[in-house]
Amino acid sequence: MAQIVKRAYKYRFYPTPEQAGELARTFGCVRLVYNKALEERTRAYNLEGKRVSYAESSAMLTQWKHSGEFGFLREVSSVPLQQALRHLQAGFANFFAKRAKYPAFKSRKRSRASAEYTRSAFRWRDGRLTLAKMDAPLAIVWSRPLPEGAQPSTVTVSRDAAGRWFVSILVEEAIAPLARVKQAVGVDAGITALATLSTGEKIINPCHERRDRRKLAKAQRALSRKEKGSANRAKARLKVAKVYARIADRRQDHLHKITTRLVRDNQAIAVEDLTVRNLVKNRRLARAISDASWRQMRSMLEYKARWYGRTLVVVDRWFPSSKLCSMCRVPQDTMPLNVREWQCACGAVHDRDVNAARNVLAAGLAES
Repeated sequence: MAQIVKRAYKYRFYPTPEQAGELARTFGCVRLVYNKALEERTRAYNLEGKRVSYAESSAMLTQWKHSGEFGFLREVSSVPLQQALRHLQAGFANFFAKRAKYPAFKSRKRSRASAEYTRSAFRWRDGRLTLAKMDAPLAIVWSRPLPEGAQPSTVTVSRDAAGRWFVSILVEEAIAPLARVKQAVGVDAGITALATLSTGEKIINPCHERRDRRKLAKAQRALSRKEKGSANRAKARLKVAKVYARIADRRQDHLHKITTRLVRDNQAIAVEDLTVRNLVKNRRLARAISDASWRQMRSMLEYKARWYGRTLVVVDRWFPSSKLCSMCRVPQDTMPLNVREWQCACGAVHDRDVNAARNVLAAGLAES
């Protein structure tokens, strides 16, 4: 039976100079409102021990709009400003529930420039999207169609560090589960092989960052030579951002292809619960681990398995998948990282990664 899910479709678009100016002003106002509300909430908590609610923050925004100092906030759509306060409220809720760190201030240089529009702040007509305060629709490159009859509920406009403009359209979509299959697979994440499967297949790690490392280093050296605050430094920073964007795009595309295949071909998928945050503290492997992007691969597997009626089992991080013989189930005393093949006392000869993937599968099936 098909399930209704909220799904975002992301597209490139090319704004006119007027639209780019309006969006840039909106981004700045969103960042200002978020930071000022965070400052007020922090001050109230530190000095008075008081938690400021969303309604109180919204009342503050109204006062700021009618003040002489922040009267320019009335020049942009009010909806993205209210959405910024809602996001801040969600950040505090996650913090007090111990699900996240304390909300951080948004930086002009480091934070992603974005603005969120709800249904009252945009017009969707005949496949054309027009935002509030704009006369003409956005020139969107429709790289793939929206679901037939879909009505956007939220639109998020963003500009990345490479200067590219994107619009993310959130719609409700009916997704039918895939036909059931008998296969199940265990996945062992690695660096040389991005993923080793219990079937014996090894998916090679393309090492996207390593392949563009020389180009990235050249762009970063050019950036370091430019005078701070100059136009040439801004141009050099844009070149660095474009190299990073190319790496991220290729990595994401590769991970989508891998995870889609795993979900399509297997009814159950077992993975290890890797603590990437701790693993990247290893200075020798941090760069390679970050380039592999294990956390992003697991995130994709989670939502795709949920959408298409598959089962994703996460095996405990302390499970000795590498030390355990997948044939006789007897663990080894030690298993250094440099040991890639080993022989058990039962006579079985194991490839380290394939053996680990088979153990992960067995543990996952036992848990499920």
